[in-house]
Amino acid sequence: MITEDGDFVINIGPQHPSTHGVLHLKVWLDGETVKKVEPHLGYIHRSIEKMCESLSYRQYIFSTSRMDYLSAHINNQACALAVEMGLGVEVPDRAKVIRTILAELTRLASHALWWGCMGLDLGAVTPFFYAFREREFINDIMEETCGARLTQNFIVPGGLMADIHPNFVSKTKELIKMFRANIDEYNQLLTGNVIFQQRTKNVGFLSKEAAISYGTSGPVARASGVSCDVRKHYPYDAYDRVQFKEILGTAGDSWERYVIRIDEMRESLSIIEQLIDNIPEGDIVAKTKQVIKLPKGEFYSRVETARGELGVLLVSDGGSTPYRVKFRSPNFSNLSALGHIAKGSKIGDLVAMMATLDLVIPDVDR
Repeated sequence: MITEDGDFVINIGPQHPSTHGVLHLKVWLDGETVKKVEPHLGYIHRSIEKMCESLSYRQYIFSTSRMDYLSAHINNQACALAVEMGLGVEVPDRAKVIRTILAELTRLASHALWWGCMGLDLGAVTPFFYAFREREFINDIMEETCGARLTQNFIVPGGLMADIHPNFVSKTKELIKMFRANIDEYNQLLTGNVIFQQRTKNVGFLSKEAAISYGTSGPVARASGVSCDVRKHYPYDAYDRVQFKEILGTAGDSWERYVIRIDEMRESLSIIEQLIDNIPEGDIVAKTKQVIKLPKGEFYSRVETARGELGVLLVSDGGSTPYRVKFRSPNFSNLSALGHIAKGSKIGDLVAMMATLDLVIPDVDR
């Protein structure tokens, strides 16, 4: 379609869910220059928030596995923390440490997949296969302990559904050694590639002020210099027991968002390494009633998923189901910045920008 101003309007997507997700972008072009980008949402909307209001405080946790499905364990963690806050329950130390290790394994698996897809989006096919080498190893650990590879459903209010597998510690140590060495391989394959650098440096600039204004979080915001790591500012579970750096950038472009995630993988390995030999003995779950009822009031928890801050608001009227559930998802806010960073760029750069936002569309369409 051509507008009265002579702009060429094209539609990108929606695509099949097996790709990055069913996202529809309406793009206004002046030649190859992007003048405006308008995301159209809702193609995979499943009314998760409304469904949660008819589920018990045990059941609603697992519906969030289908939002950012690459951070499923961390999503469940956020929901459990909100319920535990309402109950005033103290989670056993063993459960806290195991939760934290599994959360960082989830982050590693997500970042590895993002890295492979980032290369694929820009025409480099090989990294995709290398990324799945580490991701499959992590998924095997998850399957052995949790019984599932992607949507683990392992967290319950007060702790964990089961204890870790006898092989968990040894396999996790093996992963740390392998992954740390293979990050150097990632750099050889993609990071040091001149063409890749030209496609990402000075592309998709997001200033610190704009990052805050759009409510971005996670690697997207930290690449613009915004200190927002929930694990640092509002520690939960065992994050107050470990030392790690919050990776901050200054450039705010696609290249910086890429580098931030590469460095975050190293920090996740460091966190796991500090905890894996220090898992306390004891219970894995606190005692709670079979039918959980929270006192009247509002309860809010926040966690750091692979894509940024996930907030969970529970409003209770004293019954066995939530009166209102609201999720503050990182992808929704991060996507809102796409039009800002894409304006004035070339249509070919739009793919690189979207890749460094690391969007998971079901997390937008809640």
